[in-house]
Amino acid sequence: MSTPLHPVVESSSTMDKFPEHVAMIMDGNGRWASSRGLPRVEGHRKGVEAVRKIVKVAGNAGVRFLTLYSFSSENWSRPKSEINELFGLLRIFIRRHLAELHQNNVRINVIGEREGIPADIQTLIEQAEELTGENDGLVLTIAFNYGARTEIASAVTQLIAQVQRGELDAHEITPDIIGQNLQTSDLPDPDLIIRTSGEQRLSNFLLWQAAYSEFYFSPVYWPDFGEEQFLAAIDEFCSRDRRFGALSAQSG
Repeated sequence: MSTPLHPVVESSSTMDKFPEHVAMIMDGNGRWASSRGLPRVEGHRKGVEAVRKIVKVAGNAGVRFLTLYSFSSENWSRPKSEINELFGLLRIFIRRHLAELHQNNVRINVIGEREGIPADIQTLIEQAEELTGENDGLVLTIAFNYGARTEIASAVTQLIAQVQRGELDAHEITPDIIGQNLQTSDLPDPDLIIRTSGEQRLSNFLLWQAAYSEFYFSPVYWPDFGEEQFLAAIDEFCSRDRRFGALSAQSG
């Protein structure tokens, strides 16, 4: 049986602003390790532990959707040994923690290109999605071998094909229709995007979906990012005045 989720803040005014969808760019594993004189792989291992903690914290806080940027399409340029280590850690994470996530009613969703990923990892991903597919708790989306520009280009290709087949008129293409052809079509756009390690850029992550997202940049390296830091980001988000292009409610 899953544990009930309890929002951090109970006041109705704050809950109106509470983020439904939080996306995170998990950055700083290598620098965390280097600052301690450790090999980069140790930073990635600690980073996996941080994932487990943040999934639990987010669920308990009342977040409905959590999206984690774990491996970008640009990461293939890293040394092969490091890529193999990252793949190995993904295998370990799924095998060790899938049962726990399922027991806690978490639904796992993976976005990104499957081509080029080792066959056994593709199988593990499919098993995780199938096992947790009926869960109705926190939706954990892992962006793995993901790049936003590739995602948008793929959506455009799909729309062109629909036009060529006569299923869609080119003049009918709207932002909503483009969104329906993205890999995140069944997710709301992220309310809050958090990036750790002090870097302040999106790095090809959810470019389309982030149009009206709030951003929170933490100086803390990902392996050290825990409950205190996550809740601080939520508190900061709740204090902001989101206007979506309109006038502020505070302006009268």
